[in-house]
Amino acid sequence: MRNALGGVDTALLLGGRSEIGLAIVRALVERGTRRVVLAVRNPTPEADEAAERLRNAGATLVQTIEFDITRPETHQAAIGQATAVLGDLDVVIDAIGVLGSTSDYENDPVAAAHSAVANFAGHVSAGLAVAEVLRRQGHGTFIVLSSVAGVRVRKANYVYGAAKAGLDGFAQGLGDALAGTGASVMVVRPGFVRTKMTTGLPEAPFTVGPDDVAQAVVDGLARRREVVWVPATLLPVFSVLRLLPRPLWRRVSYR
Repeated sequence: MRNALGGVDTALLLGGRSEIGLAIVRALVERGTRRVVLAVRNPTPEADEAAERLRNAGATLVQTIEFDITRPETHQAAIGQATAVLGDLDVVIDAIGVLGSTSDYENDPVAAAHSAVANFAGHVSAGLAVAEVLRRQGHGTFIVLSSVAGVRVRKANYVYGAAKAGLDGFAQGLGDALAGTGASVMVVRPGFVRTKMTTGLPEAPFTVGPDDVAQAVVDGLARRREVVWVPATLLPVFSVLRLLPRPLWRRVSYR
């Protein structure tokens, strides 16, 4: 439940090595979150180091569990395991995703399909498992890291963008399904974020860092936002870009 200061007590991060996800959790811990579960595909020393940093920031409990977004048959049990550790799930952050190369995907359709599972299809079973818990609790926020790449899919990264479009639509629909239950979904649409995943790529206009996303998310939680754009400037920008004629849209090549 939200504490006396309006913060949250527990957080589950799906994608426990995500730079953006960890920045969000760290921001929550600095504001009073005390118990955290990091869900990672393969527990590694890197995950242990992330857990220790959260403890140093003020978390009293940080535990790592195994979670593989590509194995939907395991998702309900993993969410159950996190619930057993934390009790109520006040905030669940879905920060799992892969970028990949469009040219590589065009040469390897199987790899493209696997990336679609990692960026969209696997999140359906995970999201439904989370929603079941939040609905039963009668409270909690599911934060889904979407992307402006899914707002209007570009030829430069259409495999990734199409998956994010699906994830964004699913998250919005899930939020509508939870309306009136006390639980909610927040869709986060960052632009280009400086992370290890984007290393070597040319920066796009309005580039931000993980901490910028984290600040926008915690502000959105405080204001109970359903959609958060990072930076906020991207909302009017994409309101225009959505309306561009397709021949002109095809010429858009920024990243």
